[in-house]
Amino acid sequence: MKHLPALSFSTATLLVLGGLCLAAPAWSQEAPKLSAEKVLANNVAARGGLAAWKKIQTMSYSGKMDAARQRPELAGTEAATAQRRMQKPRPGDKFEAPDAAKELPDIALPFRLELKRPLKSRVELDFNGSTAVQTYDGSHGWKLRPFAGKTEAEAYTPDELKDAAAQQALDGMLIDAAAKGNRIILEGSEPIEGKPAYKLKVTLKNGTVRHVWVDAASFLEVQFDGTRQFDGHPTTLYTALKDYRTVDGVTVPFVMETRVQGVKHVERIVIDKVTVNAALADERFGRPTLPAAPAASPTAPGSAGAAPATSTPAAATPTPPAGTAPAAHGG
Repeated sequence: MKHLPALSFSTATLLVLGGLCLAAPAWSQEAPKLSAEKVLANNVAARGGLAAWKKIQTMSYSGKMDAARQRPELAGTEAATAQRRMQKPRPGDKFEAPDAAKELPDIALPFRLELKRPLKSRVELDFNGSTAVQTYDGSHGWKLRPFAGKTEAEAYTPDELKDAAAQQALDGMLIDAAAKGNRIILEGSEPIEGKPAYKLKVTLKNGTVRHVWVDAASFLEVQFDGTRQFDGHPTTLYTALKDYRTVDGVTVPFVMETRVQGVKHVERIVIDKVTVNAALADERFGRPTLPAAPAASPTAPGSAGAAPATSTPAAATPTPPAGTAPAAHGG
């Protein structure tokens, strides 16, 4: 899933008796003591096996994603919420924990995600008759946000390009990890939703550090973490992976729930359909454009009742109010 930018954490070391050492893993009583290599091998097998994943060149997802919970002071600005889903946080953005007493229901918007090896991606998000599009061709990225009054695609910022380049292939961080240059260390185990899980520290090829929790029984990933910058400060996010199903021999989650550390509310992505190895032209991952307006209906010159030319309806939604914070999403 694109769902969906690279997440970075700072690494930590422990100075013991004059030398750099790794702290001993903190083991849960319920989780058998296994090596990182064994946990990784079991995870690959649980996901369908390396051979099955290597046969996959494209994956397409469709479903609905929460576009953040609305609050009374933002009533009537749903477009702002939808737009925030397509943006990264910017310097000066402020994150505020939702006020449970003021929250209104989430808005779930239809989306489509297309992934193609090695690192191509396309996300489409529908809102109020228009479609936002975000694409990355492996080198360049663009975002088209018509509900924000943008009729031309904007290029990724340098930070967005850096995030996109750090994304993993369509099979994630753990499948074929060594070939991707990912280094994995087992830090121990801890309960996730009451069940023991192995905690893996994953250092990506570019040095970015991520953490992944693998269920001790099923060996499927149940959570990963990440950060976003809000008001100049890093904020920790956690994404839970649920409702795994097998599609064409590989196992993928159909529900993802992201929460901000210290906030109970979660934002959900629910997958309706997964398609493996659909034919996706490289052009789909290039610079997106708005659909062309339909041509006028042909009529005889001067005839009564001539049909006027029609055009694609513009999204009749206001632009985001100044100072609204982007919705945080870890996918």
